[in-house]
Amino acid sequence: MTHSVPIHLVVLCSLIAFMMPVSGIAQEPVITAYAVVQTSMGSFEVGLYGKDAPKTVDNFIGLAKKKFFDGMRVHRVAKGFVIQTGDDKSKHATRVNEWGTGGQSIYPHKVFDRRTSKMVTDYTFADELDPSTPSSQEGYKKGVLAMANTGRPNTNTSQFFILLTDNSGLPAQYTIFGKVVKGMEIVEKIGQVDVVPVMGPTDGRPKTDILLKRVSVRSGPRPAK
Repeated sequence: MTHSVPIHLVVLCSLIAFMMPVSGIAQEPVITAYAVVQTSMGSFEVGLYGKDAPKTVDNFIGLAKKKFFDGMRVHRVAKGFVIQTGDDKSKHATRVNEWGTGGQSIYPHKVFDRRTSKMVTDYTFADELDPSTPSSQEGYKKGVLAMANTGRPNTNTSQFFILLTDNSGLPAQYTIFGKVVKGMEIVEKIGQVDVVPVMGPTDGRPKTDILLKRVSVRSGPRPAK
């Protein structure tokens, strides 16, 4: 004797199966906001991963709304690797020897400075390196935005880099918080400029200044064309 299954249970089971994630299929990082970066060499647009790296994205958006990035230079071009910016010291030509050592965030806090025996303001904040997030699983691909740091954990401020090519060998020590979604050709053009060698013969500061004129942010999905 057979037993029939009520039709509503069949429909319910089908819906549950449809809603469950399929094992082995990589999920795309969710873009929660967009930013247009206007430079002296052209503009490009980035999508920001607010679900994978909420604190980092909030920091980038908060600084952009304060016009913190406006007037900065792209202080590093490593050909075939990255372009890097976000250092407030790069706004000042007289501080060229300090470019790459600055940075702020929207998370200031007091720390004890052993050198001066005083409490000082520190702007560093924690990494967001959860290996289970879609952006971490996707890895350091061409066009990815990631946070620069001092080489030690949890030393993020405002400096970030954009990868010029896929780099599977880069250690998972740099918080991924977005990717270029439009105008990658501008990023590539910046990545091809002549440099004054600093960290190697093809890794240094651009010979001709490349300025960030403006970084403007908007939330939500991109409008339909």
